[in-house]
Amino acid sequence: MIKVINTCRQGGINGSVKSVEGRAKIVPSSGNAKLKVSFFGPFFGNYWVLDRAPDYTWSIVGEPSGRYLWILTRTANPSQRTREMLARKAKSLGYDVSLIRWTQH
Repeated sequence: MIKVINTCRQGGINGSVKSVEGRAKIVPSSGNAKLKVSFFGPFFGNYWVLDRAPDYTWSIVGEPSGRYLWILTRTANPSQRTREMLARKAKSLGYDVSLIRWTQH
């Protein structure tokens, strides 16, 4: 099992900090690219690494229904050019990029 901690600020960049701890397990024969993640008891959801930079500076994570998408970067504020490139990649994977909300920092 892998510990997963998601943290955010509620209501905006100055809001109170909220964290939730979950657990994940690697899907066998996935090359470590697919995880099953749980934040709520025995229920596990798909968390698949769909694309990533060779140096791991960014990754695109989603699940097969196309309902959930996460764009993760090691830089808090990626450049507009990087954001556009990542949105194009997500769109090519079948995601509705009009729903992307970039995190405020």
